[in-house]
Amino acid sequence: MAFPQERPRRLRRTPALRRLSRETAVSAADLVLPLFIREGMDSPQPIAALPGHRHETVESARETVGRAVESGISAVLLFGLPEDKDEDGSGAWNPQGGVQLAAAALREEFGDRIALIADCCLCEYTSHGHCGVLRDDGSVDNDATLERYARTAVSLAEAGADIVAPSGMMDGQVGAVRSALDGAGHQDVAIMAYSAKFASVMYGPFRDAAACAPQEGDRRGYQMDPANAREAVRESLLDIAEGADIVMVKPALTCLDVVAAVRAAATVPLAAYVVSGEFAMIHQAAAAGAFDECRAALETLGAVRRAGADIVVTYHALAVARALQEQLER
Repeated sequence: MAFPQERPRRLRRTPALRRLSRETAVSAADLVLPLFIREGMDSPQPIAALPGHRHETVESARETVGRAVESGISAVLLFGLPEDKDEDGSGAWNPQGGVQLAAAALREEFGDRIALIADCCLCEYTSHGHCGVLRDDGSVDNDATLERYARTAVSLAEAGADIVAPSGMMDGQVGAVRSALDGAGHQDVAIMAYSAKFASVMYGPFRDAAACAPQEGDRRGYQMDPANAREAVRESLLDIAEGADIVMVKPALTCLDVVAAVRAAATVPLAAYVVSGEFAMIHQAAAAGAFDECRAALETLGAVRRAGADIVVTYHALAVARALQEQLER
């Protein structure tokens, strides 16, 4: 008996058939929007390094998060820019800091309609720009830094964060944060660990936006070598063992193989961060006429989801969420 010839194109013929047979989908609910809360401003100011984004005041953040809620975005990731920095990064755990005040205001405004994730690091707050306390020789003191992360995490939880995100790549950071949160009565606050954060060239626009470039040296002594994939899996499993509820790979687009490898090894939710340099490449290529920016963003976010990420942090979150909403309304 002769079997009919296989014709995969049958399921590509119409938009409805393509939707029906689509293996991987991107939805607004998968997306996390980064926000920069800057102290000492009366009104929001555009971020030149990240077109379409701005430094937010506490009040303007309400407006931006309102648009995110209306678009179906699940979470925002809050970064802070203090008015004053010091060697210790003490602004990170200031209860009157910009992120703390914004988290409290957003919780009051939106309740549980959106998840509030707060970055837990020191680089935006230290005068030297490194992610931890420095020794006299300029190296980062891992264990002294953990104590600062613990303080910061408790401060963020008390302000209303649902999730704290230790991002400094210090050994033991998840365990220290989990212990501090539990000890302060915040057992329900989750941890999204930057488990595989590579020492990438792709962070340039973010460092401009957050004013956090190191004054001397670089971060290769504590962030991961971009050549290593097995190490990323090992780091992720260590963080899970210490209590991470979500693990993250960063950057996303240049590390899709790592996303897939961590997905194969880990059973907790997996996040991937399409970082500022990756956003800038898409934006600049679209501005030069190479392609439509939103369609390119959707395609790349689809690749991140296809590689295995459950959650995608992206500067294209609002634009993509609006586009997806318009598709549903047609």
